[in-house]
Amino acid sequence: MSPEHEARSNLGDAADDVPGTSSEDRRLPSWVVPAVIIFWSGFLWAIAVRFLWSKLGGLFVLLAISVFLALAIEPGVNRLARRGWRRGRATALILFGVMALFLVFVGAIGTLVGSQIAGLLQDSETYISDSVETINDTFGTNLDAQEVIDDFNDPDGAVQGFIADQQDNVVRLSVAALAGLLQLLSVLLFTFYLVADGPKLRRAICSRLTPARQERVLGAWELAGTKTGGYLYSRALLAMLSAVFHWIVFQSLGTAAPVAMALWVGIVSQFLPVVGTYLAGVLPVLLTFLDSPLKAVIVLIAIVVYQQIENYLFSPRITAHTMELHPALAFGAALGGVAVLGAVGAVLALPAAAMGQAIVSEWGDRHQVIKSELTDVRHHRVWKRWSKLRKARG
Repeated sequence: MSPEHEARSNLGDAADDVPGTSSEDRRLPSWVVPAVIIFWSGFLWAIAVRFLWSKLGGLFVLLAISVFLALAIEPGVNRLARRGWRRGRATALILFGVMALFLVFVGAIGTLVGSQIAGLLQDSETYISDSVETINDTFGTNLDAQEVIDDFNDPDGAVQGFIADQQDNVVRLSVAALAGLLQLLSVLLFTFYLVADGPKLRRAICSRLTPARQERVLGAWELAGTKTGGYLYSRALLAMLSAVFHWIVFQSLGTAAPVAMALWVGIVSQFLPVVGTYLAGVLPVLLTFLDSPLKAVIVLIAIVVYQQIENYLFSPRITAHTMELHPALAFGAALGGVAVLGAVGAVLALPAAAMGQAIVSEWGDRHQVIKSELTDVRHHRVWKRWSKLRKARG
């Protein structure tokens, strides 16, 4: 044996003589190689998904909007189909109605904004003088209206510079409007095929499942469509009632563009949870304040009073046959939707939360709740007075 081989043999024997070490201990554990493969596979999949989302994220958002819109209108299409309508014709009719209402709302708000901007620019000096006078009378200040007018009309001033900058964005806004119109048409097309060919789509999905799973899938599908559609229909009906009430108030006060303002308050207050009513009321109060502070106070009081009437009279009756989304859940869902997808996410979050709440509410066993003040949904004092009155009459 050569000296080199003897040295290697002696090193091996010395390693074996070390307590707790052996040739088997120096081998890699059996789970290391699979763990490395899984890690790098997951890493590559994450990169691929991120790349696809960057390229197709807009398409996925349009599909999500189409799915929720399809769930909302499918109950109505099914009713028309049971009466002998063809699904394609019924779907087109309902989509046309939704599109017409959307265009009326956008057109009314756009006309209002355009007319207000044009009127403000045309009668800017009158508005400035009236506003300065109101501020001086209310807060005891000594502002000079003419100085404010001169600053407003100064070509090198901040106001005129801002207006000039906005004129350069006309082309960009036009392109954005055209892109939005194309996205809207894409949503309508996806929704039409999802609803018109709904039975074919469900047959294709169920053909891959066992009969027991088919029942669960179809039950969940029907529940999601019924509850989501019912929630959106109830919101639309409440928005219509709100718009009619506020239109009467705005028309009687002589507020500018009463129809557009009423539609704005009605739709925003119903489809933005919790804070929607107050955000919707800012615009009519502000526009009315420019005309008369007293009328603005009346508008504010009318908005607050109607909110109470809706909470205690209209909303319980309308949502009794559909589904009432818990305010905290709606608000949290809207915040999460905004964080993920912006304004579109806030709109999608409400029907998604409604569908999730409906599915969870039907899952599992239900039991009768014991009597307790902690579970009494009625106000304790009102319930106590009503109980005393009932005992006195009894």
